Amino acid sequence: MKQLNIFKYFNLFLFISVCFLQSLSFSVKGQDQPNHLDKYFKIAVENNPKLQAEYKAYEAVLQKLPQASSLADPSLSIGYFISPVETRVGPQLARFSLTQMFPWFGTLKTQENVVALEAEARFQSFLDARNKLYWEVASQYYPLYELKKLVQIEKENIEILKSYKSLSERKFSSSSGSMVDVLRVDIMIDDAETNLEILKQKEKPLLTAFQNVLNEEVEVEIPEDLNSLNFEPSLVKDSFFDDHPLIQSLEYKMQSAEANEKVAQKQGLPKIGLGLDYVIVGERQDMDLADNGKDVLMPMVSVSLPIFRKKYNAQKKEAQLMQESYELQKQNVKNQLDTDYESTVFEIEKQLELLNLYERQIKKTENTLEIIWKSYSSSGADFEEVLRIQQQFLKYRKLKAKAEAEFSISIQKYQYLINR
Repeated sequence: MKQLNIFKYFNLFLFISVCFLQSLSFSVKGQDQPNHLDKYFKIAVENNPKLQAEYKAYEAVLQKLPQASSLADPSLSIGYFISPVETRVGPQLARFSLTQMFPWFGTLKTQENVVALEAEARFQSFLDARNKLYWEVASQYYPLYELKKLVQIEKENIEILKSYKSLSERKFSSSSGSMVDVLRVDIMIDDAETNLEILKQKEKPLLTAFQNVLNEEVEVEIPEDLNSLNFEPSLVKDSFFDDHPLIQSLEYKMQSAEANEKVAQKQGLPKIGLGLDYVIVGERQDMDLADNGKDVLMPMVSVSLPIFRKKYNAQKKEAQLMQESYELQKQNVKNQLDTDYESTVFEIEKQLELLNLYERQIKKTENTLEIIWKSYSSSGADFEEVLRIQQQFLKYRKLKAKAEAEFSISIQKYQYLINR
């Protein structure tokens, strides 16, 4: 059975922390996690209350180790003879008894091992919470990136529409255009300005959500563009779930239940008590005897008789059933991880396909818009088509920003699933 070295936990935690502070490096083949998130991961690990609570719970389990490996408190009893018991060497006046019970050989070590494995399981839960936190940070960060891009796109759209309006007004003044064109573009400018105002108002709740994950008010830096977005799974799915903290936690819980079964067996064996009685004896006044009034010192040995077996049998059965329960939970978690993995890979590949599509459509609509705009500038015709293509161009740019955010969030979820 696996034994615990307490210092291993602290050394491991310190190692993780130092490595984290020096450099965070998460990678999927063909996709490097952008460095702009590293500092926010660090802040979240240091400040997030949920993660800190998980670590405190782990530390609390460690405090059970000295409890599990300690002997029961010794028993001291004092008796005073109201009516002294007369003996040959004098009357017994008082009795002091000190007794210490010892469990069967190896019981304390086995109990300690149970707690050790529980602590291992709790530490794996902490690691899982940390990995989920990275995913949560990304989930709250990339909507801010998307919002920044949408604001930028909407501002550019307003400027373009204003230039359209200016040209349409000039054409109307020169009788080569229609007032309808002016009104149409004016309506679109009003819509765009309203959308821009709504987008600006959306920043506060998104920023609050992000800062709450970090549990610290920070100035959020958002890049103009994300790094090259591509993806290729780099692992064989059949085995890597075995190292996931959720699976490891259940594995340690199952080993703890096995150790608990051994504890039940040992607790069903006799306990041995060692004791010492000290009796104060008074002197006899009616005669002079050898050892007159000599106090009595009596070593004692006691043995418990665990004859009521139901509780021990029930404890063993409980441990066996918990082992079966943890085994089934492991299979369920593996199935869930497998399902999440497949859906996440699909989502990543879908967003990549959409990004490629939007990039192509942006180039096509941009070229089309340039051609139609030249036609309108020279002839004053097809202004409605200019506006339509302009809105298509706007739509694809917005969709691309959304796909970039969704792709980056899915990448972080993928890294959580493969325990990277």
